[in-house]
Amino acid sequence: MSDSAVAVVVTEPRGPLRPSVARTTAPAGRWVRVSVTASGVCHADISTAAAAGAGVSFPVTPGHEVAGVIAEMGDQVEGWSVGDRVAVGWFGGSCGRCASCRAGDVVHCPDRKIPGLSYPGGWAQSITVPADALARVPDELDLFDAAPFGCAGVTAFNAVRNAGVPAGRRVAVFGLGGLGHFAVQFAAKLGYETVAVARGNDRDRLARGLGAHHYIDSTAQAPGAALKALGGADLIVHTASSTAPVDELLSGLDVHGRLTLVGVDAGSVSLSVARLVMNGHTLTGHLTGSPRETEEAMRFAITNGVRPLIERMRLEQAGEAVARLRSGAPRFRVVLDTAADG
Repeated sequence: MSDSAVAVVVTEPRGPLRPSVARTTAPAGRWVRVSVTASGVCHADISTAAAAGAGVSFPVTPGHEVAGVIAEMGDQVEGWSVGDRVAVGWFGGSCGRCASCRAGDVVHCPDRKIPGLSYPGGWAQSITVPADALARVPDELDLFDAAPFGCAGVTAFNAVRNAGVPAGRRVAVFGLGGLGHFAVQFAAKLGYETVAVARGNDRDRLARGLGAHHYIDSTAQAPGAALKALGGADLIVHTASSTAPVDELLSGLDVHGRLTLVGVDAGSVSLSVARLVMNGHTLTGHLTGSPRETEEAMRFAITNGVRPLIERMRLEQAGEAVARLRSGAPRFRVVLDTAADG
């Protein structure tokens, strides 16, 4: 079977994103072709769209938060059917043979694939991926809501639920963007006293609407000191892109508290080692989730009423979406509609 599909591509380093029409081909072996309905725009896509790294093969199609329907399957694919509703996230496949894969930790496979980097991504009407990258989307979840679960949703869900904090304790979320607004909802629904920390007093009402019990305006007071005044946090989920506030934030942890970094930049962290040791604090990083964990995040969201706050844009507006993301204009998640009229 062969057909054509529109994709948004970059053809030179730091070049513009432009629509392009290409022929689709039937997937081979254990790969499947997905007809894309919705594709999220993530901060990580900014660097992918710049296509400025060494060894980049052009054209580049970014996009790693994808939801759609299986259109075709390779002859070795099992357990899936044409027409199944699926999502693909930052995890885009693994080798299946290494120590991490054999231990079930597929996201740390040294040969892990990432849509948009390892193969053409989801800012397109069609994407072809390894079958092991697929997460099944429940019928109760709209595909536009499902798309961000492949990256932002599962990342926030795992960062909160895997921290080992007993229910009823205090969890703070630093940053209220694409990752943070998910983390606040998950923390509240998992039974934690939830604190949202963001810039400006205009987000107080919004944060509480997402389930936060407290709101801290980081422009009005030092967030670590404010958390300490509340009694300290057992967990701080750091979702902002800048790591500069980390040292001050650590002062807001209770004894034996944990700060988990999920939003990072290219910088480094400077902190007081003595305070870390004396208080038994833990500073750790967290990376995405597997397709199975993505499915668990979606099922939890359906049961507990967690949804992303999204802004829809047309596929052809991907360049505008990236520009808006760079400027901090979008509130939460931009999702590209591959079927919207140009």
